[in-house]
Amino acid sequence: MPTDTDFHVFDTTLRDGAQREGVSYSVADKLAVARLLDEIGVGFIEGGWPGALPKDTEFFARARTELKLQHAQLVAFGSTRKAGVAVEDDLQVRALLDAQTPVVCLVAKSDVRHVREALRTTLEENLAMVGDTVAFLVAQGRRVFLDCEHFFDGYAVDRDYGVRVLEAAFAAGAEVGVLCDTNGGMLPMDVGRVVADVRARVSGRLGIHCQDDTGCAVANTLAAVEAGVTHVQGTANGYGERAGNADTFVLVANLVTKMGIPAVPAECLPELQRVSHAIAELANIAPDDHQPYVGTSAFAHKAGLHASAIKVSPELYNHLDPTTVGNDMRILVTEMAGRASVELKGRELGVDLAGEADAIGRVVDQVKVLEADGWSFEAADASFELLLRAQLPGGPAPLFELESYRTSVEHWGNGVVVSEATVKVHVDGQRIISTGEGNGPVNALDNALRQALVHRYPQLADVALADYKVRILGWRGGTSATTRVLIDTTDGTGEWTTVGVHANIVEASWHALVDALTYAVLRRPRPEGSPQP
Repeated sequence: MPTDTDFHVFDTTLRDGAQREGVSYSVADKLAVARLLDEIGVGFIEGGWPGALPKDTEFFARARTELKLQHAQLVAFGSTRKAGVAVEDDLQVRALLDAQTPVVCLVAKSDVRHVREALRTTLEENLAMVGDTVAFLVAQGRRVFLDCEHFFDGYAVDRDYGVRVLEAAFAAGAEVGVLCDTNGGMLPMDVGRVVADVRARVSGRLGIHCQDDTGCAVANTLAAVEAGVTHVQGTANGYGERAGNADTFVLVANLVTKMGIPAVPAECLPELQRVSHAIAELANIAPDDHQPYVGTSAFAHKAGLHASAIKVSPELYNHLDPTTVGNDMRILVTEMAGRASVELKGRELGVDLAGEADAIGRVVDQVKVLEADGWSFEAADASFELLLRAQLPGGPAPLFELESYRTSVEHWGNGVVVSEATVKVHVDGQRIISTGEGNGPVNALDNALRQALVHRYPQLADVALADYKVRILGWRGGTSATTRVLIDTTDGTGEWTTVGVHANIVEASWHALVDALTYAVLRRPRPEGSPQP
C-alpha cells in the first residue's frame, strides 16, 4: 500500500462524468461544480476538452477570471497529436495550450488493436505521438498526465505494448501514467495483478481510472492503490457513460478512513455529503439515498435488534461515525421497531422519553398495527413525532374538530379542470365553513382548511405543500387496494413529511394534510401577540 503523502485525487466529473445519459451542464453549472469539488479537497479537476467542444472552450476562458480554487488545480483534457502531423501544427494540441491550465491530461491508445484499427497507424508512430506531445507541452511549462486508454484490455492481448506507451510518456516528461479500464470489464483481483506487474516494470507514478460496468469501479480502484498507484480518478456520485465511473466521494472516504491515506485535507472530509447532494441538484438527478457514506440511508437503521445495540453503543452497528463524512445516523420506525428504536427515534426528534416506558410500549404496539394496515413512518418523521407526542402528557391537542368536508372536480371547456373543496370545522367552539379552489382536490382541501384555521393559527399563512406522492398498496386486490399518501410541507424555513392511508385517496390525503398543519403549529413559534391555542 502506498504511503506517499503526495497522493493524487483527480476528479473528472466535468468531462467523463458529463457523458452520463441525461446530464448536460451549462458553463455556469460547470463552474459551480468545480467550486464544489474544490471544497472536498480534490487535487485536480478536469474541466473538459477545449477545442473539441465550444462549451468547454468557454468554460476554460471564464475559469481564468471566475474560478478561484483553494485546493485543486484545473486540468484541460485532450489527445496526443494526430498521426503524421507535427505537434506544433496540431490545432487540438494548440487548444490545450490556449486553455492556460497548469495541468494537461492527454489520452493515448495503449491497446495494439486500437492503434491499428481505430487510429490506423503503426505502433511506433503511436509511441512517437505520445512522446512528441508530452515533450511539447512540458516544454511550454505544463504538467502532463497521460491516460492510457483501454490499458487492461490491451494488456490481455499484448502485456508489453502498454508498458512501452508508459515508458515513452515518462521519458518525455509526463508525471503520471494512468491505467484506464475504459470498457469497465475488470475485477479487483485482476486489476491488482496487472498493476503489480506494471509497477515492477516502470519507474514513474501510476494512476488508475475505472469504469463501473462490472459494479467494481471503486473496488478496482482500491485494489490498484493497494498494488502501488498513487493517483486515482473518479467522478461525483459515480456519474459517467454507461454504468458510470468510480465514485469520487466513496473513493475519498475509503482512502482516508479505511486505508489511512491523507488523500484530501482532513477538514474537507465532513463536506462530502453536502457536496454530493449539491452536485446531484446541479445535474438534475435525485441523490441516491443508498449511496455509501453520503446517502441519506447510509447510516439508517430499521431492525429493532440493531437499535437495541445502537442504544448501548452506536459503533456496534455503524462502520464509522457518520459525522466524519458530514452524514448522520437515522433510526427508522417500522413494524420491525422495538422499544429501543422508538426511544432512539424520540431522542433524534428531540422528544424526552425519560421515565415514559408505558408510552414507549404503546407507541410500539400502535406502529405495528398501523404498519400492518399499510402505514409507513420511515419517510414521515412528522407524523411519527405527532403519534409519539400524543402518547405523552401534554401532547398536542387537535387544531379543530371536523364536521365534514366535500370535494368536487369540474371539467370546463378548453380542457380547464377546476377542483373545489368545502370544509366544516369547529375551532374553539366556533363553527367555520370555508371553501377553497385548487389545481386538484388535495390542493383545494389544503386551501380551504388553512383558510378556516389561519385566524386562529396565523403561522399557517406561510405553509404550503411542497410535494405529493401516492402509492397504491395492492395486496388487498382489485379496486379495494389501499392508498398511501406522503405529503411534503414547507413553511419557508424547513420541510417535513406526513403520511395518510385509506382506501379512498382523498381521505388518505386528508389524514396526511391534517398532520402536516398540526406539525406546522407544533414546530413553529407563534407570532408575537397572536392568540394562544
